[in-house]
Amino acid sequence: MFFTVSMRSKKSLIALAMVMILLITSVTSATVGAINSKQKFEGIPLTIIMYHGVIKDSKHQGTYMISPQLLESDMKYLKDNGYNAIVIQDLIDYVDEGKPLPEKPVMLTFDDGYYNNYLYAYPLSLKYNMKIVISPIGYFTEKYSENGEENELYSHITWKEMKEMIDSGMVEIQNHSYHLHGTKDTGRLGTQKKKQESADAYEKLLVNDLTEMQELMRTNTGWTPTAFTYPFGIISKESIPVIRSMGFRASLSCEERINDITRDPEGLYQLGRFLRGPGKSSNQFFAGCLK
Repeated sequence: MFFTVSMRSKKSLIALAMVMILLITSVTSATVGAINSKQKFEGIPLTIIMYHGVIKDSKHQGTYMISPQLLESDMKYLKDNGYNAIVIQDLIDYVDEGKPLPEKPVMLTFDDGYYNNYLYAYPLSLKYNMKIVISPIGYFTEKYSENGEENELYSHITWKEMKEMIDSGMVEIQNHSYHLHGTKDTGRLGTQKKKQESADAYEKLLVNDLTEMQELMRTNTGWTPTAFTYPFGIISKESIPVIRSMGFRASLSCEERINDITRDPEGLYQLGRFLRGPGKSSNQFFAGCLK
């Protein structure tokens, strides 16, 4: 969700990332606990966790960057407590074909597609047999596929790395836009509609950008994303029918809530997710967001 603004230096990139954190709002743990305790489910409760970067250097860990050790602790906790990690396709198969979901399903998502996801999260998913969903930003995947730079702090995954993870059967890739993630030259925050922008102009912009990412994914990996992950969780009402008309079967938001999964296909849009940051043990974190 951050470290995705075009900058002339890595130092200024990191500085701007810290500013972007202030733009994102979330409910407190106490509020989340209160909401979840009152929530009643008609279908299957599904908790989705939202991760971003995984960094060894503690100096760079923060709201959107956790350590590999903490991520491993999360996966071990879920595994030891009988949770089974699923992906979007499992939800689609449940809705369309009635294919049962596993007991105690959970979803682990990673936004932005950092190289460190490939470096740390992917091997851990294999180790613990926990599937993960990564939503990369196409513009940065293109950039680092071309320059070949591999830095765990700021680089992004390449098409080659993406295909390797998809082929493993443990990683699903979804659309996080090609170049609509708050980058300096877009003049907007994520896929937010500008006030003076016409509905037609906004729809054209959104369709063109997301289509570019879909085509790049299909060309470079053979996989076509089935869900759209909203950058920063900002959802303009005008985007909702566009996402559906483009054939996306689901969308991911940043609203912190447990999802109620039924056979209704509409229930797969604007799925809620819990942001995972540092500062809490796996036991403490999951106590506030698992049913």
